Parts: sequence; structure tokens; C-alpha cells
Amino acid sequence: MKYFYASIFFLLCIKISLAQYTEVINSNRPGFSSSPFSIGTKVYQIEGGFFYNKINQVNYWDPINEESVAYGSKAFGSDITFRTGQFFEQLEFILDMAIQNEDRNYTQPDIYNESGLGLSELTIGAKYLVYRPTYKDLSKEIRSWKARHRFDTRRLIPAVGVYAGFNTNLLNEMYKNPYGMSARFGLFLQNDFTNKFIFITNFIMDNAFTDQSENSYILTATYAFSERWSAFIDNQGVFRKNVPNDFQIGLGGVYLFNKNLQIDVSFRYILDERSDFSYLAGAGMSWRLDRHKDKIIKNKVNNGEESMSGEKDGFFARTGAAIGGLFSGKKSNGSGQRDVKSVKAKQRSLTPPVNKKAQKAKKKQNKQLIKQQKSKEKAEKKYSKSE
Repeated sequence: MKYFYASIFFLLCIKISLAQYTEVINSNRPGFSSSPFSIGTKVYQIEGGFFYNKINQVNYWDPINEESVAYGSKAFGSDITFRTGQFFEQLEFILDMAIQNEDRNYTQPDIYNESGLGLSELTIGAKYLVYRPTYKDLSKEIRSWKARHRFDTRRLIPAVGVYAGFNTNLLNEMYKNPYGMSARFGLFLQNDFTNKFIFITNFIMDNAFTDQSENSYILTATYAFSERWSAFIDNQGVFRKNVPNDFQIGLGGVYLFNKNLQIDVSFRYILDERSDFSYLAGAGMSWRLDRHKDKIIKNKVNNGEESMSGEKDGFFARTGAAIGGLFSGKKSNGSGQRDVKSVKAKQRSLTPPVNKKAQKAKKKQNKQLIKQQKSKEKAEKKYSKSE
């Protein structure tokens, strides 16, 4: 299985894609899924919030001590993500961390209480967009209303991104992995079915190649009601080796405060295979420091003229889905990213500009000279006849 995941990762990495920067913040909050698009080069972004988690009961088999463990817990804390794009438009570096205070009440194998405050997650990774589809701008179709509003079947082809990272073990004792550091891989897909409706699909392999490995999927649908408001709903399934599988349903809303700041709220309901349930409620915000700069790219075209592209080196995207251009006030190009504008440079004339007034005066002067010349010739003829 590990060779299968590795093969997919390297095959996808050979693809080429286009610019990532969006004029409006692209956040993965408050959902758990991730968009395949990066935030753009020289953009620094922080996404964080507070949460409360109530777990009714967790049952799992401890392979190290060879015993069954069961506990319920209450926890509150903060999850923080740092994101930045560097080197390439398609490449993004990500630091995920969470700090929480949790109180556990064990019922198996013994009855006792355990509390802890500290890091519960510290993961470092990188994401790369390997494919970005392009769609037709049907709004320019003038032949018929039906043609202008028909569905572009190319929107069924998703944008594709890959992720690789590792989970550090610099955590509180309650959250340490007994097998040490572990790998994390992800395959991220995004379909822009319309300029307002986005669908995200994630496949994630966490704690890979250890006895605590887990595979999961996340399906997220996001809809933009206006340039500032959007909502999402998602479904997540987590499949583990020694712990009952989780099935989660989450929903929430996002408000775009300005192009660099958004706020969000969310709620998740979690149900495992043994009918034990828990819930997670949270609220937070996303903010970015935009140091992205334009660069001018000159290209020669067939007729010898130059074309100049004002391309940014480096939205409001809800909840794990980069909805990209939904809230930029511009039409989407099908990727959620801003279109690059092209303008033809004017041809320069080698001759100096003509002064029309001077030209007109010179023409009038020439006419007067011709008239004077004719008058002189007429006078000379008259004089010669008189002699």
C-alpha cells in the first residue's frame, strides 16, 4: 500500500499548473478539508480559533499494553495553522498545531481521572497544486439563453493537489504517539460546479506506516450567498485499526470582513460504530499579510509586437475549500484563481510626431508664394508686350 501512495504522489508531481494568488483571502477554515490551491508566493497567513469538544465515550484496543481502554472526556483549546507560499506559485508550506486542556474519565481497564494541558498536534507539511482545469466563460455566449446557461462538462474534472508532511511527537504525554514521529499524506480535489458552488474531496492517510495509522475521506460542499457570506456542510469518515471508525457531519458559516480577514463559526457531530457520540463547536478567524507583488512578463507574438502580462506572484474560501474567485467581485476562470490580464504594447513610430498647426501654416505660406510667383510672371508678360 505504501508503494501505491508513493507512486501516485510522484506521478502527480510532474504536472504543471498556473498562478495561485487570489485577491481575497483563501482560507481552509472552519472545515477540516483542504483546497488543492495554495495562497500564493510571499503571502503569510494565520488561521486560528477556539473549540470545545465533548466525547461521550471512546473504546479502543491498546496493542502495547494489550488491554481494552475506554474513557469519556471534555476539552477546550485552540487550533492554529500557519501557511505561506514560497519559491513557486503552486507550492505552499503549512504548520498545523493545537493546544488544548482535556479532562478524561477512564472506565477501563481501571477507573481513574487524567488531565493535561499542552500541545495535542504539531504537524509540518507542504502542498503542491499539480493540475488546474480551465472552463469556458459562458457569460459571453450570445447565440442563445440556453447556450449561455448550459453546464460546462469540463467542470466535472477537478483541480488536483497533493500533500506530504510529518507529525512531530513534541506533544503532551496524553497525545504522544508511542511509535514516535509519523508521516501524513493527502490527495486534494476541487470542483467549481458554478461560480457560487464548490465541492471539495480529500483523501488522507495519517500516522502512516504505524499501528495507529488511519485513513479518512472528507467531502465538503460550499455555497456563496453573496460576496461576503458563505456556508458549508461536510461529511468525514475516519477508519482506524484499533479504534472504532468515526463518521462526522459538520456545518458552518463564514463572513468576509475585508479582503484579508474572515471570521467563521462551525459545529460538528461525531458518531462512531459503537453508537457513542461527541460534538465539536468552534469559532475563529483567518488573516493574511499580503506581500505579493506584480511582475511584468514580456512575450513576443507572431506579428512582432510585444504582449505584457501583469501577473501576480502569488475569497474567500470557506472552510477547507478555496472558493477563490467567488468573492473577488470578478468572474471565475474555473479554478477559483484570478485570471492573468494581457495587454498589447503599442508600436512605436520612428518618425517624430507631426505638428498639425505648423503644417497648416506652411501649406498656406506655399499657396501665397505660388500666387506671388504667378502675379510676377503675369506682370513680366504684360511689360514685354508693351515694348
